[in-house]
Amino acid sequence: MTNDEHDQDPAAAAAAAARVRLDRALAQLAVTFHGMTARADESNCDCHWGSPEELALLKLPGTELDPDLLHRTWSVPDWRDHGAVLRRILPQFARFLTGGLGDYAWDIDRVGYSFHRAEWWQQWPAPQSAAVDEFLHAWWARSLLTPDPALPVHELLQLCTEASGTIGPWLADWEALHHPIADQHLAHTVDAWERDLLGDSLPWTTWSFWPDEAEAVRTELTAWLVSRAPERLRAHGAPEQLLHAVRLLGLTDGDRWYDPHWPNHRYS
Repeated sequence: MTNDEHDQDPAAAAAAAARVRLDRALAQLAVTFHGMTARADESNCDCHWGSPEELALLKLPGTELDPDLLHRTWSVPDWRDHGAVLRRILPQFARFLTGGLGDYAWDIDRVGYSFHRAEWWQQWPAPQSAAVDEFLHAWWARSLLTPDPALPVHELLQLCTEASGTIGPWLADWEALHHPIADQHLAHTVDAWERDLLGDSLPWTTWSFWPDEAEAVRTELTAWLVSRAPERLRAHGAPEQLLHAVRLLGLTDGDRWYDPHWPNHRYS
């Protein structure tokens, strides 16, 4: 494909724009949070977090942390001021996240909660909260347009929902993005989550929501899939079983369980 043809390909142009947007968001995080440190009186016990020397690094601006220390820093729940600690590591942490977390991908479920418990980052000073919001949305858009992103799209949707306390904006971004790769990710998400959703359960273990809040998120997700997914899945050429799974989400009780296309899931 020539450069001129590439420029005329809307799908390729959208993917390129998403890459640029994410690069700019990461750069903006580096500028916005430059010089941030943990509080001078911040502490943590050396038996489960790290040494005094490692703690001192969090009170020095701009010093890169090794991956293990970075993981311990964002994942522990008992900082005096988790928001200040997160701001200290955020530029490096964001780059680490977009690379898939490396050897710490197993702990991806707790990343959104790390943002969530940072004293509601949405209430940080406007330039800081705007930089975090743009990073998450840019990362989300970039992943939706990447055939094999470092973090599967359904896991990133969980992360962004937990981090922000809401699922609506992320579904709205997905709905507005008409792209074959975004539709491919939709099919994969339905495939990954249909068992839990058909059992009326949120398809991940939440760290950020009370039970009634989690149920509201599940309800919103289910309603969006029922109303928005079928047309896109058909256009993508998704298997009939996925189309039936989405249709079944729109049914309740016996209408769902006794439907001839019920997948015979068993729930204890």
